[in-house]
Amino acid sequence: MNRLSGKPINKYPYLFIAPAVILLVIFFIIPIIIAFGVSFTDMDLKGLANLSNVSFVGLENYTDLFSDEKFLKSIYNTAFYVVIGVPLVIISSLSVALMLNYGSNWLFRTFRGVYYMPSITNIVAIAVIWGYLYNTDYGLLNYILSLISIDKIPWLQEPTIAKISLIILAVWKGIGINMIIFLAALQGIPKSYYEAAEMDGANRIQILFNVTLPLLRYATFFVTVTTLIGWMQFFEEPFVMTDGGPLNGTLSVALFIYKEGFQFSEFGYAAAASFVLFIMIIIVTLVQFKFSKSE
Repeated sequence: MNRLSGKPINKYPYLFIAPAVILLVIFFIIPIIIAFGVSFTDMDLKGLANLSNVSFVGLENYTDLFSDEKFLKSIYNTAFYVVIGVPLVIISSLSVALMLNYGSNWLFRTFRGVYYMPSITNIVAIAVIWGYLYNTDYGLLNYILSLISIDKIPWLQEPTIAKISLIILAVWKGIGINMIIFLAALQGIPKSYYEAAEMDGANRIQILFNVTLPLLRYATFFVTVTTLIGWMQFFEEPFVMTDGGPLNGTLSVALFIYKEGFQFSEFGYAAAASFVLFIMIIIVTLVQFKFSKSE
């Protein structure tokens, strides 16, 4: 009984959402709380087997992180991925969506599938193919460059070039999902806006910048936020292509966490790093919402 209104409480909505809430609490909320507690300990494999071997170390893991050159390198690499990769993904997916939005015949539908296919392809299969493309000695890319008398490029052997190579791969793989979002937003724009702009004498460039892009601002904001969060957790490409090398030149924060936790069994240290990444993502997301608050 609701004390304020005197009416009986309807329990059915709570029954419907209960399974989702229970799963969220068990597999999301509780693990986060446990991981937060682990980040203040020195838990490793011995501690996992016997909790009596676990010691509370306070903020030691966090202070060690910011004096760890490997972790600082991973932050720099992640920032490099985000600054270059996120704009490239957004611009590329928007450009593809604009081109494919001009028609609806079988050719345009086919190319929608072609552009979307990489985003649902297994990353291991992609890594095998791109590994051959990037191979320094007999890769297709260096073969094409040799035809125009350009020396071989060490695509995955030099740190900066390796980061750019992974960005190219990730952009190619990430266009599909964002393209679908932009296509849906483009097809939701009323045609009357375009007709009014054409009656006013606007050309295609003016229509693009004064009608289409302003009306895509909500889709662009959503794509920007989700893409940025995804790239800050950049993991699959460096994991399967370079394992963080050469010289930790492609090591991302997410890959650093994986290595510390699952290869070196430093669970407390890895948990601390994961919460540093979590805070970074929260800050960047809040900044984006702050800048778009007026809209």
